[in-house]
Amino acid sequence: MIKNLSFLRIALIIVFLMHSVPGIFNNGINDFGKLYLNNAGFAPFGLPLAWAVKLSHLALVFSLLTDKFLKVTSIITILILLVGIYMVHLPNGWFVVGGGRNGIEFNFILIFSLLSVNYPNAFSNLGK
Repeated sequence: MIKNLSFLRIALIIVFLMHSVPGIFNNGINDFGKLYLNNAGFAPFGLPLAWAVKLSHLALVFSLLTDKFLKVTSIITILILLVGIYMVHLPNGWFVVGGGRNGIEFNFILIFSLLSVNYPNAFSNLGK
């Protein structure tokens, strides 16, 4: 059941569905595992690791929809996003488009969106 921050949850569901489902059908996950992760030093585990990453995104979608295991799936996803920042995005700077290309800003906003869904009142006592 979607309780709080419904619009943010819906946006996250759409983003993580679109980040995982197409790769299942267009060979993207296989390419990510074999061509990127294996070459980045994860061989021979690149392909299973790529599938684990994308399946964890789908688990997050179901968690956002049902409010079950949300903290666990969010932590896993945040760790994946942090590794993505370190391995892929950080060398490209901040901007995804405009002032740069493929930077960290998208992962940054996803991380803080997941934190906001899990801790909606985290800073509610500030300013009181």
